[in-house]
Amino acid sequence: MNEQARRSPGKSYRRPKKDPVRILAFEALRAVDERAAYANLVLPPLLKKARETGDFDARDAALATELVYGTLRRQGTYDAIISACIDRPLRQVDPPVLDVLALGAHQLLGTRIPTHAAVSASVELARVVLGDGRAKFVNAVLRKISRDDLDTWVERVAPPYDEDAEDHLAVVHSHPRWVVSALWDALGGGRGGIEDLLEADNERPEVTLVARPGLISADDLLDTLGEESGLPGRWSPYAVRLTEGGEPGAIDAVREGLAGVQDEGSQLVALALANAPLDGTDERWLDGCAGPGGKAALLAALAAERGAHLLAAEKQPHRARLVERALAGNPGPYQVITADGTRPPWRPGVFDRVLVDVPCTGLGALRRRPEARWRRRPEDLEGFAPLQRSLLREALKAVRVGGVVGYATCSPHLAETRTVVDDVLKGRGGPAAEAEWVDARPLMPGVSALGDGPDVQLWPHVHGTDAMYLALLRRTA
Repeated sequence: MNEQARRSPGKSYRRPKKDPVRILAFEALRAVDERAAYANLVLPPLLKKARETGDFDARDAALATELVYGTLRRQGTYDAIISACIDRPLRQVDPPVLDVLALGAHQLLGTRIPTHAAVSASVELARVVLGDGRAKFVNAVLRKISRDDLDTWVERVAPPYDEDAEDHLAVVHSHPRWVVSALWDALGGGRGGIEDLLEADNERPEVTLVARPGLISADDLLDTLGEESGLPGRWSPYAVRLTEGGEPGAIDAVREGLAGVQDEGSQLVALALANAPLDGTDERWLDGCAGPGGKAALLAALAAERGAHLLAAEKQPHRARLVERALAGNPGPYQVITADGTRPPWRPGVFDRVLVDVPCTGLGALRRRPEARWRRRPEDLEGFAPLQRSLLREALKAVRVGGVVGYATCSPHLAETRTVVDDVLKGRGGPAAEAEWVDARPLMPGVSALGDGPDVQLWPHVHGTDAMYLALLRRTA
């Protein structure tokens, strides 16, 4: 029996209107939830397919992107609001229904879409992807949400700051409580700093390009983009910031490998290692955790200018292929291998400079991967800890006496940054490393607010970069 026949006599049936933009946004959210995918990997192919079929123009793509990323960034806040509007625990609501509700909540509370349009479009989406029965539930919940604005709802659902500061910030700024606590510890400041950081995590980051030395200058890259599309970087001499939306892969210099997409914080880490003072030779460089290849490509270009050789090692074969692709066209001598940095195939003491950008929780890139904040758990730190320490110990063995190791993470969590370095230097869990700190701050000239050193922690709300951490160590024996 078809849908129309099941309905009461005399009641006409209207087919739901299919909205390609909202259907695509829903599909992206389902992929993030069901397959543990990342939006920045799922969304581009979906948008490309929609453009190829003629369903999308640039405005449609921009709206779909905003719906997906805005919903993911504010998921914690929207969950609290939705929970206040239903008569059952949130966990008892089917995930696809929650996705439609969250998309609707974002349109109502986080965009300028008119209230009636946000509700009606969300209910039509529910009819298409969930069916009429659950669409009625979506309609009822969204109408409750539409009665107040975001500030009013947040004041209602968030506990007072004075009663529970961390839970208040978690709801207001849509971060898990444990992440709020960890970031606050890493900042070591008052309320203003943590709120600025959490707000920065919820802002859309700029797309930053790196002009690879020896292939193209930042000035020439800016000239190819034009004044309306590009601006110089804030800190890195090789950085160019895109001022308009669009696909970086459509830029000729990026397609040809002359430039790449790379956060300015990652550029600063590579530059600091490359410019650290050395005594003696400067001929052999190692990137011991090279995937997906951004830092390796910049290091290879810098090494080539000095006649040095870069060995880029990556444990995962598919990521090693990404490194090969990133380095293709580099004029200097380099080699990419698939190898485990904790059980290295190279002889000890043969490199002058070594970078290990270790696997971590990624809490420093939440503005780019907002779903990671909901996917990570405190126990993940215990899983990364032995690997991070092992990679740093092996990196210090790989460098010659007098050479420099850069330990980097895209996480500001103290358990992944200074604690790791201190443990390795002081011999906790293994023999003490014979190495000394190198002050990294002078190696980031012009960059403000770098703290007391000798290591460096960058911040989205202070430097406009991902929250990259860098410790530089010189082997002494």
